[in-house]
Amino acid sequence: MNTDTVTPMMAQYLEIKAQMPDALLFYRMGDFYEMFFDDATQAAAALDITLTKRGMHKGEAISMCGVPYHAAEGYLQQLIRKGFRVAIAEQREYPAEAKKRG
Repeated sequence: MNTDTVTPMMAQYLEIKAQMPDALLFYRMGDFYEMFFDDATQAAAALDITLTKRGMHKGEAISMCGVPYHAAEGYLQQLIRKGFRVAIAEQREYPAEAKKRG
């Protein structure tokens, strides 16, 4: 995937997603696990949650949905029961820590 024209966060998401194309990717961003593109469309429908948009990619709006990290277990169980494979990308550093490093 060409990640030259995307934000660093989206480049990281796309890199991780490419490693597990057959799983929905729960991507931790602060207090939420976010899903993007087709993952978001599928998860929003399966979980009956709101599908929104975040930015643009290749001229198209990026579909997005998310769930609070403290409630993720219930959402994960629902998706797995419905036959989805799910991968989790956990946040290992908070943005304030990254800013301190420069």
